[in-house]
Amino acid sequence: MSATPLLPAGLRRLGPAFFSEVQSEPVRSPQMAAWNAELAEQLGLPAQPTEALCEGLAGNALLSEAAPIASVYAGHQFGVWAGQLGDGRAMLLGELAGQEIQLKGAGQTPYSRRADGRAVLRSSIREYLCSEAMHGLGIPTTRALALVASPEPVWRETLETAAIVTRVAPSFLRFGHFEHFYYRQDHAALRALADYAMARYFPHLQGEAHPYQALLDEVVERTAELIADWQAVGFCHGVMNTDNMSLLGLTIDYGPFGFLDGFDAGHVCNHSDHQGRYAYGQQPEVGLFNLNCLAQALLPLLEREEAIAALRRYQGDFEAALAERFRAKLGLVVEDADDWQLFTRLFDLLQAGKTDWTIFWRALSRFDSQGLNAPIRDLFVDRPAFDAWAWDYKARLAAEGRPQAERQAAMLAVNPKYILRNHLAEQAIRAAKDGDFSEISRLQALLARPFDEHPAFESYAGLPPDWASTLSVSCSS
Repeated sequence: MSATPLLPAGLRRLGPAFFSEVQSEPVRSPQMAAWNAELAEQLGLPAQPTEALCEGLAGNALLSEAAPIASVYAGHQFGVWAGQLGDGRAMLLGELAGQEIQLKGAGQTPYSRRADGRAVLRSSIREYLCSEAMHGLGIPTTRALALVASPEPVWRETLETAAIVTRVAPSFLRFGHFEHFYYRQDHAALRALADYAMARYFPHLQGEAHPYQALLDEVVERTAELIADWQAVGFCHGVMNTDNMSLLGLTIDYGPFGFLDGFDAGHVCNHSDHQGRYAYGQQPEVGLFNLNCLAQALLPLLEREEAIAALRRYQGDFEAALAERFRAKLGLVVEDADDWQLFTRLFDLLQAGKTDWTIFWRALSRFDSQGLNAPIRDLFVDRPAFDAWAWDYKARLAAEGRPQAERQAAMLAVNPKYILRNHLAEQAIRAAKDGDFSEISRLQALLARPFDEHPAFESYAGLPPDWASTLSVSCSS
């Protein structure tokens, strides 16, 4: 695969109770639809994919040293215990440059639950683009190395074509891996998994007096930080089941995700989520629910009081992380007792007018503390209410005394101009279905630097077109 050998996945060291050996299923006429040259270079791979790489990442040929496995895990789905799950569409090929290399959509595994193990072009484009968009935003995430398309037919709601995404991450361990062994009452395997995770990904915790509590503490903190990142950019995961929660605090498993257009705290991006469990405003609470599930799974390794103590830190960790992000988005550098009053008044204004989340924050980045700010003011239906808020905001800026040019530059560096709106992904999908993959590469390059101006792509930063309101994504997306 490269000058650096593809090493066996570290999970293999734990034994066959943790995974199954698998083989990929070939697809017809694979074509490299997208290649992440920057990530490839980091992994020691060529800047341009070879035919052998395309065949290997399609699952048509076994890459050198690859020994594919699918891991077993369990989880709570939509708040309900779902029992045993596992990598039903994913195959872990091995490790390269300290990263796990995984194919998604390369065929059935023992955990496919009567499904075909395939992924369709539509959902694969969305995952490929959003993985890299989140990386561009500076949010912890799995990465996407390659997207291979094939005319191989796949049936979802309608007949579609197949695609395989090559996913890259330090680890794909999920909360659900621990739940699986807890509910099987296999405490020895649970301990082995926790010890492996600490030795491999949290080595600084091994000397702690209570290492398993320290592990839970760190996962709590990483999860709180991650969800604060999501809330700040208006990202909705869509299906925050415990089997979709990364132990390392990465955004993982891009399915029915979406970014906010007009601000609505109750926005539900997943049309399969009929109860609104995973609405934008619910994500912080669901994060705590999922951490409770993980803490319960770890109870055989720690005292109940230790687990409760770790979970009690979540609210404080999350609120501190979120406040830090919104101070940065507002160009503030000093923590103040009135921060949340300033934030919530602004959220109420945005909610009342369904003001576009991304456009507002980008416009606010050029807020003139001495001017009328008409372009920002015009984003609101209730302009007098905005004026009242802006008056207090100006007073806060004056109290800090930060030079305006410095503040504006700092705000532009944290308030993106470009996000992966649903209609942008849809345009790339429609072009790809006609055999044109160029829009995928164009969006990938744009979203890799979402804080830059990119004058030639101004239309990509505008309001979504009317037809975008008809788009929907679900768990099959």
